Amino acid sequence: MESEAFEDMQKGGGALRTVKDLAAGAAGGMAQVLLGQPFDIVKVRLQTTSQYKSAVDCATQIFKKEGPAAFYKGTLTPLIGIGACVSVQFGAFHQARRRFEELNKKKYADSTLSYAQYWLAGSFAGVTNSVLSGPIEHVRIRLQAQPHGADRLYSGPIDCVQKLSAQGGALRGLYRGQAVTILREAQAYGTWFMAFEYMMNQDAKRNNVKREDLSAVKVATYGGLAGEALWLSSYPFDVVKSKMQTDGFGANQQFASMRDCFKKTYAVEGLGGFWKGIGPTLLRAMPVSAGTFVVVELAMKALG
Repeated sequence: MESEAFEDMQKGGGALRTVKDLAAGAAGGMAQVLLGQPFDIVKVRLQTTSQYKSAVDCATQIFKKEGPAAFYKGTLTPLIGIGACVSVQFGAFHQARRRFEELNKKKYADSTLSYAQYWLAGSFAGVTNSVLSGPIEHVRIRLQAQPHGADRLYSGPIDCVQKLSAQGGALRGLYRGQAVTILREAQAYGTWFMAFEYMMNQDAKRNNVKREDLSAVKVATYGGLAGEALWLSSYPFDVVKSKMQTDGFGANQQFASMRDCFKKTYAVEGLGGFWKGIGPTLLRAMPVSAGTFVVVELAMKALG
């Protein structure tokens, strides 16, 4: 079945279509941050420390010791940055999708993508996005994981960027953990887009309707389930990324590389160490991913 949901993207010129893809993605990204930030800080704390018994204990302690505003620590950076990241994700995905459609039409006289091609288009979107998401998430994680009150290390995102750059330079400091970030983004977004496209296409085929006619409830449901698939397929990479991006510098650095971090995590925590914090992550994934796809779909329809 040809992907009918985005046939209109072939019209009106490539540059204008790309701008609309980016704008819709940005709207989805901001919705994603506002919905998911409280869950994300709990996830990061569980991944990078051992002082909490569970996700509930972590959330309770944050609320008691740091106040409700602490659940939105470091929000300014992702609100701007993740908006840009999701914008890039959707823009890159649809660019890659259109290229596959062109190739398929020339070779098979049918522009329909295989699900392997959907995965590759999503993976391309993730790798493209990693240029932004690596440093943006690094700053967010540093702000989320830092001590509260007078002992805090950074006064805000700009101060954090300056200190990370001063300690390790742009590549070793700000872009720490970039190799594992690229692997995570490729696997995560390949799975995310492929799962969403599969569920949407199958529903449209089963009910003999056009994809764009599927209800917002169905878009939200399939978007939410795609979010669960995203994290289940890529979570160990995310744990290693968080560990590396909260690691010290110089004499205080524990992990020499991505491989070293995988090795030491397994040696100390076993396989379970790669799944710490998965509970709040999956709780977060459903509403965040559902909201992202619904907002993006509505924005695309509004933009025409």
